Amino acid sequence: MLSEEKKRSGVIAASAGNHALALSYHGKLLDIPVTVVMPRVAPLMKVNACVHYGANVIVHGDDIGESKDHAMKLSDEQNLTYINGYDHPHILAGQGTMGLEIVDQVPDLDACLIPVGGGGLIAGTALAIKSLYPNVRIIGVESERCASFSSALKEGKPVYTKASSSLADGLAVPTVGVNAFITAKPLIDKMVVVKEEYIALAILRLIELEKAVVEGAGATALAAILQNQVPELVGKKVVIPLCGGNIDTTALGRVIERGLAADGRLVRFVVTVTDRPGGIADLTRLIANLGVSIKDIFHERAWLKSDVFAVQVKCVVETRDAQHTKELEAELIKHYGKVVWGPVYF
Repeated sequence: MLSEEKKRSGVIAASAGNHALALSYHGKLLDIPVTVVMPRVAPLMKVNACVHYGANVIVHGDDIGESKDHAMKLSDEQNLTYINGYDHPHILAGQGTMGLEIVDQVPDLDACLIPVGGGGLIAGTALAIKSLYPNVRIIGVESERCASFSSALKEGKPVYTKASSSLADGLAVPTVGVNAFITAKPLIDKMVVVKEEYIALAILRLIELEKAVVEGAGATALAAILQNQVPELVGKKVVIPLCGGNIDTTALGRVIERGLAADGRLVRFVVTVTDRPGGIADLTRLIANLGVSIKDIFHERAWLKSDVFAVQVKCVVETRDAQHTKELEAELIKHYGKVVWGPVYF
């Protein structure tokens, strides 16, 4: 869509990763110089991939809002065409093709849950789906760490919303796009906000059940179902786009552990046992007999105020499911009395 002169000059964008990756990839194919400004929280894997595709990568800003301001400044100074990844009309039209694919593959859908960051994806997709099937429910899903679209709906216009560190880094857009907001507002039937632990749980479920590695932003719509935010959709035909697989490999292990913790399968407890020979052995035997796996164990004596011949044992263990965890807790209380369970996931 660019003129030959603009193609020669090059383009610039601000992105937490996915838009930057797409721009870098196609810029290399079309021989168009690409500069991307990415926030400091952008996953290293996405930064390196953009460099691999030949883009000029500038890491600047604590969030995508600060990166955007810097990118627009460079756009003026260096005569580069700024391409907004979630608000440019051409981008919104491109996002709409996902809606066309959805109704082509699932023409009898009842609802579609769509992750929301800057608002471009839900704007384009909702417009395409609603234009063909007006009765389909469109539900937007945001992370609690940056619910900027929900804030915009309350105020009636895009407003700044502070973005905190989130598993759904691709959705951490402090101010939604104006074009995206105006387009999507009349088409969205419901907005829901999900907790971080359910995003982690959604990533874990997709790995375990679908053998699909999906980043936090792409798994957010499933998180809404796991958190029971849309009970009205029980028994309905629902489409969830898994839109994004660029999870940072260094973070994946942590996310899986958080998902296990949120699922009640990775638990931590502290129990006081006798410090006489065999005390800790009895504890580990009890745990083993229940089929629970010990991931970590640590004992300390100095901070106990009770029996001098006692020891406090901290354990991190893995269970089959929440019911298995309850069985473990019951057995520990039965044999040792007081068990400090936690800390809870927060």
